[in-house]
Parts: sequence; C-alpha cells; structure tokens
Amino acid sequence: MIDLPPFIAEALTLPPKDSKLFQRALTHGSHGGETYERLEFLGDRVLGLVVANWLYERFPTEPEGKMSRRYNALVARETCAEVGRAIDLPRHIRLGKQAREDQANLSDNVVGDVVEALLGAIFLEGGLECADAFVRSHWSPFLDGQLRAPVHPKSDLQERAAEKKLGVPLYELVTRFGPHHAPRFRVKVSLPRHGEAEAEGDSKQEAETAAAAALVEKLK
Repeated sequence: MIDLPPFIAEALTLPPKDSKLFQRALTHGSHGGETYERLEFLGDRVLGLVVANWLYERFPTEPEGKMSRRYNALVARETCAEVGRAIDLPRHIRLGKQAREDQANLSDNVVGDVVEALLGAIFLEGGLECADAFVRSHWSPFLDGQLRAPVHPKSDLQERAAEKKLGVPLYELVTRFGPHHAPRFRVKVSLPRHGEAEAEGDSKQEAETAAAAALVEKLK
C-alpha cells in the first residue's frame, strides 16, 4: 500500500481502489515513469465544470460577463498553486534530482498542475460528487473573498488605456531563463509614450498579467 498524503484520504469517502493513481498525480516528468500530465488534463476540465456550476448557483442574477471574471480568477494557475500550498502539497510532489535541487516543486506551474492532476484522480476514484466537495472546500476562501467580480489586470489596463486614449498595450517577451523543467519569463508591457512596466512569472501569461498590474498602478 502506497503512503498517500492526508488530504487525499480526506477527499474520498472510502480508501482509494487504485492508490497508484494518486502516486501518478504527484509525479513530475523529471522523475521518470508515468507522470501527472493526463490526469492534469482531466482535472482541469473537472475544475472548470465544478466552478462554473458553483458560480451559477451562488450568483443567480449575475450576468455572464461578471461570472466569467470570477471563473477566470478561480481556475487560474496562481489560484490552483495557492490551494496546493495551503494543503502542503509541494513536499509531496515527486521530482527528479535536478528538479528537486532547482525547487521546481515551489513553482506555480508545477504546484498548480499537480492540484489539477489530483482533482482528476479524485474524480476517477470518487466521482463528480467527491471532486465537487474537494473544490468547494479548498476554493471557498477565494470565492468568499470576491466581494465583486474581479477584473483581470490585462483587461483593466486595456480599459484604462482606452478611457484615457493612450493607445493599445503592447506586450513583449524580454527573456526566458531558468532550467528547462521550471522556466521563468520576463515580459514588458508598454503604452507608447505613456509608460511601461516589466515583470516575471512562471509562464508568459503570468508574466504578462504581473506586468499589466504594475503598469495599472503607474497609471492610477
């Protein structure tokens, strides 16, 4: 019997029939053997369905646009990574020696991916009911904190730029660095003749979001 992290037992009503399924969900590509990638694919879709249904129930009169903004914030890689850290997931991720030394288990990309993979495994073992309960339990602090539908920094920047007639924000990849299994990206966003900002992230999208947020602060 494989020793599994406590949060897996808490998510299931019965002991898992296939404990190797959860071992696979915790296994990064650098480790060798079967990895979490297929389970991540499944878990991403399960998360989307559960969150969409939850928002539909929770905000019965809210228009689609506002629900979409809430949805995007809840399923974002950064949110998944925060959930993973809250359940002490990083120390359970199975990595190869070099990836462990590079602390790949601390990156938003890896932690977020493994959270989705675990959700896929929970769905296969316990069905949608177990997956739904897991998401509502661990994502509730993020939804409860949304006093209003959040505006994504890139959308916020674009709206502010249009309102002030500053042109269209331009995003440029400055550099990609770090090991292959845990790359970092630095991106610059600029409004010609009206300012620019740079930021880093575990993905190009994350870096663009951070850069947009930084430029929004400059424009306030």
